[in-house]
Amino acid sequence: MENIAFVVLVATEQHVHYSQQICDEMESSAKARGTGIARRSPEYVSQKMLEGKAVIAYTSEGEWAGFCYIETWSHGKYVANSGLIVAPEFRKYGLATLIKENIFKLSREKYPESKIFGLTTGLAVMKINSDLGYEPVTYSELTNDEDFWKGCQSCVNFEILKSKERKNCLCTAMLYNPEEKKKQPEQKVEEVKRNTKLFERWTRFKEYLLLRKQKKQQEKINQRTTPIV
Repeated sequence: MENIAFVVLVATEQHVHYSQQICDEMESSAKARGTGIARRSPEYVSQKMLEGKAVIAYTSEGEWAGFCYIETWSHGKYVANSGLIVAPEFRKYGLATLIKENIFKLSREKYPESKIFGLTTGLAVMKINSDLGYEPVTYSELTNDEDFWKGCQSCVNFEILKSKERKNCLCTAMLYNPEEKKKQPEQKVEEVKRNTKLFERWTRFKEYLLLRKQKKQQEKINQRTTPIV
């Protein structure tokens, strides 16, 4: 496999001309997989670029290679990294991981207190999400924003979602919760404190055993050196 240099950065107005190509590839990729993806218009994708809420990848020659964008729901309480797509000719280069890492970083910068979630059927995306700190959750832990769920209507699996009353579907729900991540260092500190206390107790116990052994040895020495009257 040849080495290809990719440029991955926050999309701006200079990348708007890629919008139609991105939308076309999103649609054809979803059809090829036989799975769903919320359909977006070139105007919608362009707007995300103008708002600084998208990451784009292209080659050093300027050939479009991949894309992903940010959506916010429930008044910014929830954030989704949506529409991840890599051009077929640039797959297997690890580009999806680079794009996901960049869009995740952008999301954390723009919405540090928001929960970041995703719905996906792709095992590769699940692995990437897991590496970023996402955890599998039930649909009940996602946003209840009706506009988000309306976006699923263009998915080929929408009838399944509808029949399950939005409790589950073919997609796996994954969530990054910053509040939970904040607790983890605290939990680690508490664990260290507990381990330190155990270590201190064990050290004191060993000192006690050592002192007792030394005392017995000294008593034996004293017995040997004590003169018989």
